Amino acid sequence: MAFPELSARQLRAFLALVDLPNFTRAAQACHLSQPAFSTLIRTLEEELGTRLFDRTTRSVQLTPEGLLFEPSARRLLADMQRAVSDLSDHVERRKGRVHVAALPSLAAGWLPALFSDFLARWPGIELTLSDLLSDACIDLVRGGQADFALASGGTRAADAAELRMRVLCTDRFHLVCRADHPLATEPRLTLRKLAPWPFIHMARNSSVRQALEAALHPLAMNTLLEVEQLATVMGMVEAGLGISVVPTLTLYQFRREALAIRPLPLPNLTRRVYLVQRREGSLSAAAQALHDLVVDRLGSLSA
Repeated sequence: MAFPELSARQLRAFLALVDLPNFTRAAQACHLSQPAFSTLIRTLEEELGTRLFDRTTRSVQLTPEGLLFEPSARRLLADMQRAVSDLSDHVERRKGRVHVAALPSLAAGWLPALFSDFLARWPGIELTLSDLLSDACIDLVRGGQADFALASGGTRAADAAELRMRVLCTDRFHLVCRADHPLATEPRLTLRKLAPWPFIHMARNSSVRQALEAALHPLAMNTLLEVEQLATVMGMVEAGLGISVVPTLTLYQFRREALAIRPLPLPNLTRRVYLVQRREGSLSAAAQALHDLVVDRLGSLSA
């Protein structure tokens, strides 16, 4: 026996006739004419290959097969209604999940306000954030764990034909040093003037370090320390142990009275921030909404 193709309209008609064992009243409850209602019942019985009702001029009663089918019909219709309601909630962004991977500098300094605005508008959406270095962010997108990422490119992007990478903004770099440091008042900053001073470096696999070394080559900085976290860079610079160079989107860490922040007028020293997603497949309605908000907000930084 072929699997029957049942519709919600057939199930509603069947249950209406169970609850109102009269074709006229059941048809009215379904907002159908009696002939159209009778056709639905007949086609349902044909699909199932059995009679569901015994009909007489005075009564309509379930057959034994109809009695057997009734609880299943109620479950099927309830499941259909739940599925449609759940899909509608996701489409209308009343429910949903979004997983974003982002560089730590963006995750700590820029994303919080955006997430707050997003959740104020769509409070039913569940957000997951992975604050990781660029290669790890890209790996999460490639593996399908993250919907999209905010990354700087990195080595994982070189062979990422399955990924779509869109430049959202170009991040400029700034010198950070103590306010009483000679470089804080240097009239014209160059990398050669920075090179002799003890330097606090980010880790070699960070996007900040990679952009800086590309711009410095073949010049080498006088590295004093190499650290993983921007907060550590800030602490070391504030203590007077050295200077550092960091991108604009990280400056929230360095706005302190004891520190000086100076833009570096070096056009070749930049960091591109990309929005990374898979080429194949669509984003969910919730992920697309957050994606569009990110594009609007972060893209405007380059406007």
